[in-house]
Amino acid sequence: MTTETPITALWPAPSSMPLDDSALTACYGRTDRSRLRVNFVTSVDGAVTVDGYSAGLSGEPDKRVFRLLRMLCDGLVVAGGTMRHERYRPLRLDERRRAWRREHGLPECPTLVVVSGSANLDPTHPALADAPVRPIVLTHAAATAPPGLADVADLVACGDDRVDLAAGLAELRRRGLDQLLCEGGPQLFGALTAADLVDEVCLTVAPLLAGAGPGRITAGEASPVRHLPLRHVLAAADGGLLLRYARD
Repeated sequence: MTTETPITALWPAPSSMPLDDSALTACYGRTDRSRLRVNFVTSVDGAVTVDGYSAGLSGEPDKRVFRLLRMLCDGLVVAGGTMRHERYRPLRLDERRRAWRREHGLPECPTLVVVSGSANLDPTHPALADAPVRPIVLTHAAATAPPGLADVADLVACGDDRVDLAAGLAELRRRGLDQLLCEGGPQLFGALTAADLVDEVCLTVAPLLAGAGPGRITAGEASPVRHLPLRHVLAAADGGLLLRYARD
């Protein structure tokens, strides 16, 4: 039997009492308006990966919040390259989290949304072929999908020759996916930031120095600097910090 690493609140309401699942859920919660939330983990010196993968940065408290954010969202947005590289599995939740969603009038599992400019996705990839809810692929009109992809996912063309992310998010919301969670990768995060579509960032700072080499959690073209107020600081007993920033 495993024991969860305690997480406590540092700010704005400090407490030495560990947060149980209900209290942690209240820290993140759902809203009554549409929202795109981005979730990343980084080292103290800003690395997005260790040995090429984000898993090397993620301790048990980060994984706990990772699973919680998936429980809270309507749609999980991820770039096609990240889905392949990080070896995504079908987007299923355990019974406790499915029960929470049922109690709150939500489908048992969120919808996987894959962003791909090429639409060159393997229809036999487990995250697509074995998904409990039919996934959505956001692509553009000039992309050519491989045979079989339309059998396992809804293909949505947003833009003529590149993915129009604003149009894609509008289509997701038209389908009832108002609470969106993006897990990257960095290029997608950078593109969403450039399009001014990011409402919230949940960032875990792992107590690690990764050294030179790995990239940042965001990449792509430069974009204007935007203010994003800090909403909470949580501390994990393993030394990690769990930060949440959100627009007013």
